[in-house]
Amino acid sequence: MILQDVLYKVSIRSVKGDTSIAVNSIAIDSRLAKPGSCFIALKGTKSDGQAYIDAAIEKGATAIICESIPANATDGITYIEVENTAKAAGYISHNFFGEPSTRVKLVGVTGTNGKTTIATLLWKLFSGLGHTCGLISTVQNQVGDKVLEATHTTPDAVSINALLKQMVEAGCTHVFMECSSHAIHQYRIAGLQFAGALFTNITHDHLDYHKAFDEYIRVKKSWFDELPASAFAISNADDKRGAVMLQNCQAKKQFYSLKTMADFKGKILDNSLEGLHMTINDKEVYFRLIGEFNAYNLLAVYGAAVCLGEDKDKVLQVLSSLDGAEGRFDYRISKQDKITGIVDYAHTPDALLNVLATIKKLRRGHEKIITVVGCGGDRDKTKRPVMAEVACEYSDKVILTSDNPRSEDPLEILKDMESGLTVTTKKKAISIADRKEAIKTAVSLADKDDIILVAGKGHEKYQDIKGVKYDFDDKQVLNEMFELLEK
Repeated sequence: MILQDVLYKVSIRSVKGDTSIAVNSIAIDSRLAKPGSCFIALKGTKSDGQAYIDAAIEKGATAIICESIPANATDGITYIEVENTAKAAGYISHNFFGEPSTRVKLVGVTGTNGKTTIATLLWKLFSGLGHTCGLISTVQNQVGDKVLEATHTTPDAVSINALLKQMVEAGCTHVFMECSSHAIHQYRIAGLQFAGALFTNITHDHLDYHKAFDEYIRVKKSWFDELPASAFAISNADDKRGAVMLQNCQAKKQFYSLKTMADFKGKILDNSLEGLHMTINDKEVYFRLIGEFNAYNLLAVYGAAVCLGEDKDKVLQVLSSLDGAEGRFDYRISKQDKITGIVDYAHTPDALLNVLATIKKLRRGHEKIITVVGCGGDRDKTKRPVMAEVACEYSDKVILTSDNPRSEDPLEILKDMESGLTVTTKKKAISIADRKEAIKTAVSLADKDDIILVAGKGHEKYQDIKGVKYDFDDKQVLNEMFELLEK
């Protein structure tokens, strides 16, 4: 493409050089620049791309997008000074890859909890309804039936648009993606044209990044504020910020609820390990998913499908047969002692509370609830004591352990968690830094019919320790322990 075409809708301050040159690729990492590349000098949280402009030019970049043109600008190179390189990256990527989001129905999902399940259920539902679909999620990306590894909840702007182009070329008509608060704040989704947007809920999370809860809310809301009138916006009426999220939104507003009047109204008739029996807009349906939180997820998915013009009865029929996303209330029951083991991604206080509250409701008698939970290193420290407090409040026994300690000492993370315990709750908890040993201990403590929750990592297949990702799978470890029980 020609550089001036790639710059469509970018807010430009000044230009030095020729904008009629050809652009062969887009790079936000100087190491990936090639001859004819347009290098975007992003200002990241850890490094400033401005420092890598010369390195990109050495690799062959001929166009540089930056927030200030260097004093020692290289002759023969075109420099474009913009107001915000991150925002520019979104528009430039969208333009370079042929505006792929305009050629599919793109639906985004944001909120603290439920994003992965809703996006995955939408992909499964629309695939089941006969559409070729794309999925961009925490667990995996999918182009039709082809599975691609996911590295971030929401990839960078270049990767998103390259992926969307791949989806268009594969014949996808609908794409469902998670939109994290980081992605919204860093403009990774800038320039994309959304057909619809969903809000799940907002609770304590990512304050290591956003610093203040009000800022976290503002970032989420900013996405809805920019939706076009042609799109739809669906929000959770039962979340106290559900209505606020859609204030100033120009899109068609819709709400879902279990507790109040809404466009998509649900009521739980029965909730057990066999699934959910509920009504949606007075239609009685049985679902394979479990728990109140999944009732909300199902309502959001149903609402999006209706807004996208699908037949209501057919939607409910397909939805009733679907399982959720991997690592989201993922359970198995041991053959001999009927111990239920549940693996869940719950890594925020609210998500943990929701899962444990659901487990309490599923209890038939006096089964013990044994929870294994940790907190990640180099992340929001304020939620650590709260996580331990929630685990102890809703469990009979708690094993505090490591999650992804990253650069931190796991024992220091455990101390932070333990600080949230009272004299009474301390009696329920033990700390075991080795996660495998913690899961093994939970199984050894379980009696017949007890329920074990292993929380925090869900679908993840690794532990991040001191910059190294070691193979580790909660579900696999739990299965191995159950197999030993059954021998």
